Amino acid sequence: MLRSLWLVGLLVAYTSGKKLWDVPVPQEEQASPGKLRWEPQCQYQLRHLQDGARISALLPPRLEGHWISTGCEVRPGPEFLTRSYIFYANRLFKAYQFYYRDPSCRDPTYSLVIKGKIRLRQASWITRGATEADYHLHKVGIVFHSQRAMQETVARINQTSGEQYNGFLSPGRTWTPGALYELLSAKAERDCTAGLGFAMHELSLVRVEKYEQPLLLQKNHGSREVEELYLGDIHTEWSERLHYRPTGYQRPLQNAMHHVHPCPACGIIYRADEHHPPILPVRPELPMLLSGRWVSSRCEVRPAVLFLTRYFTFHGSNRTWEGYYYHYSDPLCKQPTFTVYASGHYTEGGPSLIVRGGTELVFKVTHARVTPMDQVTVAMLNSSDFGSCGEPGSWSIGRELDVTHTNGCAALGIRLPHTEYELFKIEQDSKDRSLLFIGERPTDGSSPNTPSKRPTSYQSPLTQCSWPSGTFLRHMKPNYLGRLDDYLNSTAVKLEPGAFLLAFLALSLVRRD
Repeated sequence: MLRSLWLVGLLVAYTSGKKLWDVPVPQEEQASPGKLRWEPQCQYQLRHLQDGARISALLPPRLEGHWISTGCEVRPGPEFLTRSYIFYANRLFKAYQFYYRDPSCRDPTYSLVIKGKIRLRQASWITRGATEADYHLHKVGIVFHSQRAMQETVARINQTSGEQYNGFLSPGRTWTPGALYELLSAKAERDCTAGLGFAMHELSLVRVEKYEQPLLLQKNHGSREVEELYLGDIHTEWSERLHYRPTGYQRPLQNAMHHVHPCPACGIIYRADEHHPPILPVRPELPMLLSGRWVSSRCEVRPAVLFLTRYFTFHGSNRTWEGYYYHYSDPLCKQPTFTVYASGHYTEGGPSLIVRGGTELVFKVTHARVTPMDQVTVAMLNSSDFGSCGEPGSWSIGRELDVTHTNGCAALGIRLPHTEYELFKIEQDSKDRSLLFIGERPTDGSSPNTPSKRPTSYQSPLTQCSWPSGTFLRHMKPNYLGRLDDYLNSTAVKLEPGAFLLAFLALSLVRRD
């Protein structure tokens, strides 16, 4: 038996071109450039982001082209929508916004077609890496997709349209499929958009990024160019959104000619117009299984100029959690400023009655530690008031200190103990990876510490990078005996000419023993 196992091991080493003591690595890991053999996926993904993830910003941004949503988006309110924006070389633009009743974007209510002009100005003094822009709206039209949608929307618009417009449409107006009604006209000085909470202030803050998406298709180890358009964020308070000037971003649009693959929604949204809203593919509702580890998939930007990445671990057995918040001074997350570690517990969730598809949870933050990563943060913490943030004078770069005994860190806005009312959602992307959406933080920088401040939209999703069964189990597959046949037949092992006879003899010896 030992002789047979030795022969099998020799065969694997010969056919794969690896040393006998190397553990087979799944093909998708082999194709990941720069990944260390025993590096856990979570740490690799964070390091990948910190290394810039091959992302470059186009300065000044090049807007010309067709930009589309890659899935159903959720705005504060909530509002469910998809977007399709076309920018022309003469600075004119035409934008479609398609609104829905459901979080899967399959039941459209109305579509907006927006026409105007945009002019890029200068680099933003507030949001590093962004470009400020001016825009002017020429026309906004609306198409209703059902009688119910028409009645509900007209009632909202008429309440705020003002007496000078004598109402937008009469409440008893019969729905006409395909009819386009004018909401705004610069020429006629008519604007009935306030009742919809409509504004295009997102166009006042612009950033375009480009990166290479690896191609993990058998022999093709190349890459595909992806371009993303980041537009200004939408204020989380409905009453503030009409005059808010963005300092962060919303979910990026992607260039219709240079988007991620696969993308089931991209072609559908690209071909849509105001009369034919996109109906996205059915997506299964996934249970709220938080257990495991989740990590940022990109450098995230929050209002008030915060750049960060996140790394969370949830323990479902006792409903405890811990998380790392890595803060940076730049939009590519290359220049660290400080790291916050926090932990606590959470309650069992229940379905949200306000945001369809979401789950409401309550989180308790009971412990925190802080690690300053630059001299500016060190100086700030060392000059903080006694008893407000650890021990003044003891901070240094890279040194982690506990701030639990001082009830947090006032200089960084950390208060302990602390309760947050959260909104969570789990989805799967087109590559069957689990995504965790956590509620969007209030734009004013406050905390969702009361039920009335619970989020109604989401931040950038986290990707599941480790499961409860452990991080390293995946490095032990496939094992040499139980799945040797599958391993030899996989594309991870390339049999040289003449090696098939050796494979047959080795397997025969194993089965004979």
